[in-house]
Amino acid sequence: DSARNGFSFKGIKDYLECYRSGKLTPSQVAKNIIAMLEDCDKSTPPLRAIVQWDREQIMLMAEASTTRYRNKCTLSCLDGIPVCLKEEFKVVPYHHRVGTVYLGTQPETEDATVAKKLREAGAIIIGVSNMHELGTGTTGCNPNRYHKIPRNPYNPNHFTGGSSSGSAAAVAAGLCPVAIGTDGGGSVRIPASFCGVVGLKGTFGRISCHGSLPLSYSTVSVGPLCTSVADAAIVYSILAEPDLLYPYGLKQPKATLSDMCAPDLKGLKLGVDWTFFKACDAEVLSACEKAVKHLQSLGASVVEVSLPEMEEAQVAHAICILSEMRDFLQPDFNKHFHEMNLETRASLALASQFTALDYIKANRQRTRSMRFLQEIFSTVNCILTPAVPCTAPRIYESDLLTGRSDMSFTVRSIRFMQLGNFTGIPGLVVPIGYSTAGLPISLQVMAKWWDEAVLLRIGLKLEQFRDETKKPSIYYDILA
Repeated sequence: DSARNGFSFKGIKDYLECYRSGKLTPSQVAKNIIAMLEDCDKSTPPLRAIVQWDREQIMLMAEASTTRYRNKCTLSCLDGIPVCLKEEFKVVPYHHRVGTVYLGTQPETEDATVAKKLREAGAIIIGVSNMHELGTGTTGCNPNRYHKIPRNPYNPNHFTGGSSSGSAAAVAAGLCPVAIGTDGGGSVRIPASFCGVVGLKGTFGRISCHGSLPLSYSTVSVGPLCTSVADAAIVYSILAEPDLLYPYGLKQPKATLSDMCAPDLKGLKLGVDWTFFKACDAEVLSACEKAVKHLQSLGASVVEVSLPEMEEAQVAHAICILSEMRDFLQPDFNKHFHEMNLETRASLALASQFTALDYIKANRQRTRSMRFLQEIFSTVNCILTPAVPCTAPRIYESDLLTGRSDMSFTVRSIRFMQLGNFTGIPGLVVPIGYSTAGLPISLQVMAKWWDEAVLLRIGLKLEQFRDETKKPSIYYDILA
């Protein structure tokens, strides 16, 4: 529980209090959401966070939840909680378009594992959220006819970040306290950072990817975007477990939240490679350095570490993710080239230049990088970095028509993200403040494989650093 001055986002706890006290029912909340979704589509510019939704589906789930509250037989603490899933996941009865105009021509008849788990927990799926086409970029810019460009709730003239763009926008705009995204190169953590919400990328294999388009099978993890660390912990605890349909996570240790609510951070060692850490904008650096001091004030010690071969690891990650995407999307590239956004074509064309030898060398680098991390995590509990080196970039008129391809921005935006995707370690981003222009800034915490619990413990304390939460300029109060 965190008491805040002024504005605070409505989280799972606020919804549960309304339901348990009888102040509101899930059905009333669902009606509010439907009204807000209609409003978002009509606003200028449209928010474009949720790209497919269905009134009847939303009401069916809400009415079932209302009955369970009436009969005092709720399914979990996500019962009646509005959630959305990135369009990369199969969600009945929506189209599995994955940000394109050519995929998902028929409505889905089978849920992805995460969608199924959320239904079993009683959550109200309010629809599927916008995404960067085929997850190929970090701005969220998707000018095609089904998607359009999602707007950053803190400033609608700026991007949300990608590729889980709509998920971050939906949470920051108050449409739902929980969204699910995928992260192969920062795709949960970048939009969470740009939109001022919490984003968790689980350890590779921790949360099942079954039923999402397998764009890159060695770098992608699933994770929640939420209004608070506590909410991310709740969603993580429900979704994190082995799935027989997803072999990569079968041997995982049991997910725990041990020591998450410890009163301080005594005994924890926080690793920082200051040379790496400082490669960001001055405003971002200033906020992140102060946040590190805050963690020290709670009893943690900061240990200087050296992250070796980072340039090599970043190039190798790019080779792995792009080669795997190009391999999987080869038929699409041949058959649907002219229906793809210009940026997607450019990325996949670049990917075709990598050879089998490049891919083998990149994976040798992965083994080396994982070894280095094993050594580092024998001396520290986590590694701290800024989340993204800059704040959300501006949207220009031309972006709305032709999209945007800015390789230097892409490379820069994933700088602190790639290590987690390349080696499979978990990462959490937590908003810690704002730039002078009022755009969110976040810090990232990464831990050893399967140790999400320590991330959540540090994340809870990191949340207390921000002296105030600014209200986004686009915000819907569903519980009002």
